[in-house]
Amino acid sequence: MNHMVGKSSVQLENQVYILNSASIVGKKEGEGPLGELFDMVGENDLFGCNTWEEAESNLQRDAVYMALGKAGKKAEDIRFLFAGDLLGQSIATSFGIASYQIPLLGVYGACSTCGESLTLGAMTVAAGYADYVACVTSSHYASAEKEFRFPLEYGNQRPLSASWTVTGSGAFILGKERENSPQGQPPRAAITGMTVGRIVDYGLKDSMNMGACMAPAAADTLAQHFRDFGVTPGEYDRIITGDLGSVGQTVLLDLLREQGYDIAEQHMDCGMEIFDAQTQDTHAGGSGCGCSAVTLSAYILKQLEEHHWKKVLFMPTGALLSKTSFNEGKSVPGIAHALVLVAL
Repeated sequence: MNHMVGKSSVQLENQVYILNSASIVGKKEGEGPLGELFDMVGENDLFGCNTWEEAESNLQRDAVYMALGKAGKKAEDIRFLFAGDLLGQSIATSFGIASYQIPLLGVYGACSTCGESLTLGAMTVAAGYADYVACVTSSHYASAEKEFRFPLEYGNQRPLSASWTVTGSGAFILGKERENSPQGQPPRAAITGMTVGRIVDYGLKDSMNMGACMAPAAADTLAQHFRDFGVTPGEYDRIITGDLGSVGQTVLLDLLREQGYDIAEQHMDCGMEIFDAQTQDTHAGGSGCGCSAVTLSAYILKQLEEHHWKKVLFMPTGALLSKTSFNEGKSVPGIAHALVLVAL
């Protein structure tokens, strides 16, 4: 049976399969280094809608639709849906996927939401409470700027430490059995374990430097994962954070070295992969719920499918702030959740 490992981790005796997935992104993301790998790229970031929020809802709806089709499943085959976004009351999710009428467990972990939804989904399948679940997350540059910072019309200047919220949605279908898609494609990868993060707050208050705010939580979860499973960084082909960007990466590497772990050789950050730092004006890199989700679907799982990598640790990171907490002078706590993904 599945069992707890150490203080914060779970080892799955029966691995859970990522049967298939889908990724949809905006125009800027499509112009980046991973552009050709995404399933769909929008011609503009309104995606034919009247508002940014409606556009983000449509991203989730369409990503789930595509993932279901690629996996050869219908909405009625899915026992539970784990979903979330960055907006207040998770409105991108509630308006986006209501039509599917799948029992919903809404989750919020800021930019770590993809990791949280996959963790909960995999636990549910492994425990025998579902044969199939779907996990979907999204973010949108314009809706997030309006929610957390300034509307685009304000034209504020962004500091070099700022990250660019990814416009995109990634959806994943998890199953308990190793089964091929209608096209004969085997599952994309398997989930074998996870480490659930805790809230870590170093007292940083700069919402324009999310990488530095989230890096302590990433370091905490990683160190706990190494202790719980009794492994070293060399166990993995890649250790992949979600949204730290170039600033957060430096902080993470320094914090881990202080604890005796050097992950410089294995570390990769989705926010640094999705945009070209030299040609795209995104400063520190990408962030948002959609950042790690679309990078996982389009790029990371592809590397596992093609056996360029055999085993990776996927760990989206989140900054747990709101415009209310920021305006009241509160610090920006962070959280990170890690999943072990293996090639089949």
